[in-house]
Amino acid sequence: MREPRLNLSPSPGDEVKTTTCYMCACRCGIKVWLADGKIRYIQGNPDHPVNRGVLCAKGSAGIMQHYSPARLDKPLLRVGERGSGEFREIEWDEALDIAASWLAPIRERNPDELAFFTGRDQSQALTGWWAQQFGTVNYAAHGGFCSVNMAAGGLYSVGGSFWEFGEPDWEHARYLMLWGVAEDHDSNPIKLGLAKLKEHGAKIVAVNPVRSGYGAIADEWIGIRPGTDGLFAFALIHELLKADRIDLDYLVRYTNAHWLVVRNPGGADDGLFARDGQGRALCWDRNASAHPPADAAGGAPAHADAVGISPAVVGEYTLPDGRTAVPSFHLVAERYLDPQYAPDAVSERCGIPADTIRRIARELAEAAFDSHLELPIAWTDAWGREHATMTGRPVAMHAMRGISAHSNGFHTCRALHLLQLLLGAVDAPGSFRYQPPFPKPVPPPNRPGKNRREDGSLDAPPLGFVHGPEDLVVDADGQPRRIDHAFSWGYPLSAHGMMHTVIRNAWAGDPYRIDTLLMFMANMGWNSSMNTAQTIAWLTDRDASGEYRIPRIIYSDAYASETVAYADLVLPDTTYLERFDAISMLDRPISDADGASDAIRHPVLDPATQGKDGKPRDVRGFQSVLLELGARLGLPGMVGEDGSARYRDYADYIVRHERVPGVGLLAGWRGADGSAEARGAPNPDQLQRYIDNGGFWRSEIPEHARYFKMANRGYLDWAQSMGFLGHADPIVLQVYSETLQKFRLAAQGHGAHVPPPAHRERVATYFDPLPLWYEPFEGAQIDDLDSRFPLSAVTQRPMFMYHAWGSQNAWLRQIATRNWLYLHPDTAARHGIGDEDWISVSSHVGSITVQARLAANVQPDTVWTWNAIGKRKGAWRLGKDAPEGRTGFLLNHLISDITPRGDYANADPVTGQAAWFDLRVRIEPVAEVDEAEPRFAPLELGRADTGPLRYGAAMREEEHG
Repeated sequence: MREPRLNLSPSPGDEVKTTTCYMCACRCGIKVWLADGKIRYIQGNPDHPVNRGVLCAKGSAGIMQHYSPARLDKPLLRVGERGSGEFREIEWDEALDIAASWLAPIRERNPDELAFFTGRDQSQALTGWWAQQFGTVNYAAHGGFCSVNMAAGGLYSVGGSFWEFGEPDWEHARYLMLWGVAEDHDSNPIKLGLAKLKEHGAKIVAVNPVRSGYGAIADEWIGIRPGTDGLFAFALIHELLKADRIDLDYLVRYTNAHWLVVRNPGGADDGLFARDGQGRALCWDRNASAHPPADAAGGAPAHADAVGISPAVVGEYTLPDGRTAVPSFHLVAERYLDPQYAPDAVSERCGIPADTIRRIARELAEAAFDSHLELPIAWTDAWGREHATMTGRPVAMHAMRGISAHSNGFHTCRALHLLQLLLGAVDAPGSFRYQPPFPKPVPPPNRPGKNRREDGSLDAPPLGFVHGPEDLVVDADGQPRRIDHAFSWGYPLSAHGMMHTVIRNAWAGDPYRIDTLLMFMANMGWNSSMNTAQTIAWLTDRDASGEYRIPRIIYSDAYASETVAYADLVLPDTTYLERFDAISMLDRPISDADGASDAIRHPVLDPATQGKDGKPRDVRGFQSVLLELGARLGLPGMVGEDGSARYRDYADYIVRHERVPGVGLLAGWRGADGSAEARGAPNPDQLQRYIDNGGFWRSEIPEHARYFKMANRGYLDWAQSMGFLGHADPIVLQVYSETLQKFRLAAQGHGAHVPPPAHRERVATYFDPLPLWYEPFEGAQIDDLDSRFPLSAVTQRPMFMYHAWGSQNAWLRQIATRNWLYLHPDTAARHGIGDEDWISVSSHVGSITVQARLAANVQPDTVWTWNAIGKRKGAWRLGKDAPEGRTGFLLNHLISDITPRGDYANADPVTGQAAWFDLRVRIEPVAEVDEAEPRFAPLELGRADTGPLRYGAAMREEEHG
């Protein structure tokens, strides 16, 4: 018998290309192995700074993302009713002509009639600039639906934030608290970091209503009640203050804890910092001789940033002009030492035993102060003082959507940052660390654009950071100018915009009618809306004349998602392996705490060769389409003096566009010869240099500059030289926010910009300069109206899927094709529910019928499910009997986009963050059914071959003859 031929050293392919993954926001480096023009294998790139070669199930399944049957192949023009799925294929010239014919009159008439909202695009440095050049204030990305509480809470407190903009000190931390962290964001770096913590014996504590993923390997799981994380943090602060286990030296050096706050109830200066004639903040120097004579308490005012002073942190002092003032730390102690924040007072509401709270506080203090971590690294601070070592505080914290997606999430995030500051655990060795380009000044200097220049463009990008009431985007009567109501008196610090409100407001004409809604990869016809059925109704509703209330919808996506069916014009995007992308320092870079990094994607495959049965796919990267549209419209910056397109495509834009002279989308290999970094003239070979280097650039921070970045002379000078900071002044961390107090004063009638009467109580209540906790709006208002919704309901993203596009992936579907509603066994027993029973889940706006599973990994007053696995039948070209469309479901059907009282969006009152974790429900058993409800009519978006999928079989057969 002849022995079979065996290849004992098989190659993954005959060619390998390095690029950046797009299966989640982690943005890992990958190697794509090709054989005969097809993908054979995707592996992690061991040289890449993000993942060091580690790759998860999502990244490996990028093969099936690229070869998804749901890929769009051609521009589409609607010919039937919205939602019918009736389109005709058109050529790109016709598609762009149509889009330009719709947009040109808008720009001529009123650019704000275009609402441009993007989903998970990771190219906001382009899309925001495009909106600015078009001149519309109505631009936002997905952050308001996702994470703006986290970003704003951090950037208005410590000049940085959790998420992938900061990281725990994985090398030196001895104690890590994970707050509301699921497994979707930044997953591979976190997994690598957790392994390091385990190796050196650090304790990991997970605070989350659900125990999965990271929580499952934590040393301790604290099953908190949703929306009470801030209250738990305040109880920890209470215990630390009571025990005097805080880092006062850190607070005085790096924060405004010693800055004097004026006490003048009812006055226009009440709650503002005391300043000298040049605007410099004052403190009370206990050792100073006074001139005029010292206060009875001894000492005198001094500049808060002076060297060699001994500032007071408590006490009441009389300023030379007769006003009374106290240090801001005095206000901190005054508030959080109140018995209402004692562990015994908050225990029942949080669902955490009081003894556990006290023990966690002790453990935090012991890890921070008794570990005596000291790194033998000399450094110089921003005031010229030399230090022989770096004193550590090895308590690290990381937080994500579980604390962000609540109507009290902004203040909860601030509470966590206050807890960190009291421990001296922000950018000290062992603690939370900034990733470049952070930290930024507090708040960051860029304000939202609101005025148009002579050429029709906005004076600044549409999104930014409000410094005071004068920066709001409102009209002369104080009414919103943006269709989503961002940067209005209702939601003043909405730094990411409010994607979740745009469709309702556009439908209602609030504050005005728009003409065209342009969306990119934002599946708002299904899982990216607060309430799916309502959103579908708004997209399809007509006015009295029979015209759609939202006249035109242009949508770009790579796949036949649910929202495609509601577009009038569909612009098909490429897959992530067929285009250029810039993971830019101007947007969401891939830096780590020790170095600045950015990256690119580049076309591994040509879509013209990637259609089914060898047929070409006529698709284009949305970024290139935007630039061509901009050129057709003659937008500033997108055409030359002769009116021709300035940029050939997005790749050309990446290389040649400069935000300011010398600063472009990519920081590596700048200058004509590629010898400069961060700043330099465009380099025509820049993209090739990135490709040759594995798709990324990284510049290490000098060792002496890697900690205390907010006040480290070495870092501040380096960051300024790189263009991350406009100046090298130290960044003062904020235990007390004067920005918030300015809004409170406006609500009391002070200043030139005051809110309309209807908003004054709201602004005065929630713009507290110190973090506060209040019951999430839905729970508080439901309890007032109807107490029959006792349970919290939340979603989490699984580690093996990310957004809706992942749960149509053939390989990832083998892990899960449907979801369940998970109940604690005790909760199920109380309601007479057994494992796999069908149940009704009801909120104040609707009901769904789903199957239950019993699981003890959930806080008993909470039910939960995996997010975005449920699909609408006919979408994503899944089979007609696909479990995702039969038994999969969304909690979105139960969520309202407005509060139960109907007065405001179901959102945080400070930032406008969508509060979809505030959902309250009741459950009860129902008779068995065969499908989850509600049921929507199937979409007609094409069908895939239902035969077995054997990707790679032909390759193996060819290999073995």
